[in-house]
Amino acid sequence: MDFQFDTVGKIIFGIDESQNIASIVKANFESSHIFIVTDSGLHAEGLLDPAIARLEKQFKVKLFTNVVADPPEETVFACLEAAQNFNADLIIGFGGGSSMDTAKLIAVMLGHDQPLSDMYGVEQVKGERRTPLILIPTTAGTGSEVTPISIVTTGETTKMGVVSHQLYADMAVLDPALTTGLPRHATAATGIDAMVHAIEAFTSKHKKNPISDMCALQALKLLKKSFVPVLEDGTNIEARSDMLLGAMLAGQAFANAPVAAVHALAYPIGGIFHVSHGLSNALVLPPVLRFNAQIAAPLYAQLANLFDPQMVGSDLSKSENFVCALEALIKISGIETKLSQLNIPKSSLERLADDVMQQSRLLQNNPKPVSRDDALMIYESIF
Repeated sequence: MDFQFDTVGKIIFGIDESQNIASIVKANFESSHIFIVTDSGLHAEGLLDPAIARLEKQFKVKLFTNVVADPPEETVFACLEAAQNFNADLIIGFGGGSSMDTAKLIAVMLGHDQPLSDMYGVEQVKGERRTPLILIPTTAGTGSEVTPISIVTTGETTKMGVVSHQLYADMAVLDPALTTGLPRHATAATGIDAMVHAIEAFTSKHKKNPISDMCALQALKLLKKSFVPVLEDGTNIEARSDMLLGAMLAGQAFANAPVAAVHALAYPIGGIFHVSHGLSNALVLPPVLRFNAQIAAPLYAQLANLFDPQMVGSDLSKSENFVCALEALIKISGIETKLSQLNIPKSSLERLADDVMQQSRLLQNNPKPVSRDDALMIYESIF
């Protein structure tokens, strides 16, 4: 089997490692102007204050705190202008997927004049120059710290992705202590998001390989083990560590074996109704897995046995048990399971189905072809 596996240059994992960022920068980069990309909520919480205080003793530091969920192009452009005016020579993305995705784009766009509109798609970024980049996640979900993907809101409701090896960070710093204050609902949604990454990478129609499989399996094992404990006690640092490590491994898996129909059906929900990415994925996960089971049952059966090594029966029965186990975790978490719970009207289902068909980049990776009627049926099943 021929394959290629890519990931970030260096990963540092440890409790309170984010507070050591000044010494990490000093040891690994020749930089003087540190530009930090984050959101106003995290800035207000002061999670990065100890690290900033240390950075400011040795470097010039500027923060951009205006990142919002599902960042629109206008946010990216405003962030880029601030970084240019500051003469930034190192970018630090601090936060959830939106902050890290924005930081990745800024690091690339500082390097050359290619318009963002020309970067959308797979490997459309031209040139090799990129400003040095460090990513520090504060949630255990997106895996953005180890992926070459940035998602941008390009219109009122539409999202597009930049997928390029240029977006791989030079370094990811994972500090479980940063995630201990994450609320239960966000912990649950991002945790399910990470599980989706592992599941879809393991069953991806394209680029699935032995290393991505290894990452996906270990990710799902860690996430399943720690999901309920971390919901029961958000300060459980061991469970938080396992969740963060699991999310990172799932990110490495789907960065190389790309995600599919779960994400394709989740995107319109998030884009049109501003539902978080993790929750959108959780909503459509069970019905998409059931839809795929006719073809993907042998793979789902392997994941089922990872959840319960004693499970017996046919691949199809194991697949159904696997979906039921995921539904049980979602129910325990307390997050929404129906579109109607989010005040999404039934009249919108046709529009959602139309929008799914624009996600060809994702749908091509699904084990089973998805038609518009299939997408509509899945949405109706969770209304």
